[in-house]
Amino acid sequence: MLYVDSSALLKAYVDEVDSATAVTYLNSDPVVVTSWVTVAEVRRNLARLLEGAARSKALAAFEADLDAFALVSAGERVCRAAATIGEVLGVRTLDALHLATAQQLQVPALPFLTFDLRQAQAARSLGFTVLGV
Repeated sequence: MLYVDSSALLKAYVDEVDSATAVTYLNSDPVVVTSWVTVAEVRRNLARLLEGAARSKALAAFEADLDAFALVSAGERVCRAAATIGEVLGVRTLDALHLATAQQLQVPALPFLTFDLRQAQAARSLGFTVLGV
């Protein structure tokens, strides 16, 4: 099982630094888990970073891939945990939601794929095995 945040997943659809690394990690585990929040984040960033046919192609690929992901809802329990994580660790709101979602899975040393340094530091402090950064 591999938890993937939006910064890592976006690299599969937009050619960025570390895209090849992200894709390798994504293909290395049969169970990729992320939050439903990722859908909004990735689509927003695809709209921001790409135009025209490139945007349409990336969006279609992302939407097709969603069926293969285990998507976790950010319900009350996750949101309350995210609030605490944000207060204690000082991470941004969406990063706190990803961390709380991964924490809800209750998998010791869960691999957590991110390319966001601040989130990686927070994930390590919560006991995740951080990949990417």
